[in-house]
Amino acid sequence: MDDLRIRAAGPDDLDAVLAFWKEAAEGTSISDDRAGIERLVARDPESLLLAELDGEPGGGAGGGAGGALVGTVIAGFDGWRCHLYRLAVHPDRRRRGIGSALLAAAEERFVQLGGRRGDAMVLDRNERGHHAWRAAGYAPEPQWSRWVKPLVG
Repeated sequence: MDDLRIRAAGPDDLDAVLAFWKEAAEGTSISDDRAGIERLVARDPESLLLAELDGEPGGGAGGGAGGALVGTVIAGFDGWRCHLYRLAVHPDRRRRGIGSALLAAAEERFVQLGGRRGDAMVLDRNERGHHAWRAAGYAPEPQWSRWVKPLVG
């Protein structure tokens, strides 16, 4: 897609991203609020990647300054591991290479930072997501389980 542009989100994009996730993301996260996303971008300004279609301002996906917001991925690196979260593509724009382009940009970021392996958070029930992640070369590791403990509320 020649008109697809991937860039890091800035503070002015955060409300559009939150609205986009309500429309395009599978499930919700404890951090899906203004304070959570502000912390992410303040701590690692290059971690939240946006896919936009130039020439289509706003669109149905809440678009930011650059055009219609059609996809997101969080590419977080903590100095040790590369973590992928919130890969989401607008439902009307799926199967056009947007998710693949976002993952390629995230992986390029990781390599530049010295990362060696990406891991992705994928809901067990998200069959459509499983196909997309497998197509990108990712696979589940059955010997690992995610253990969580809420730290607030």
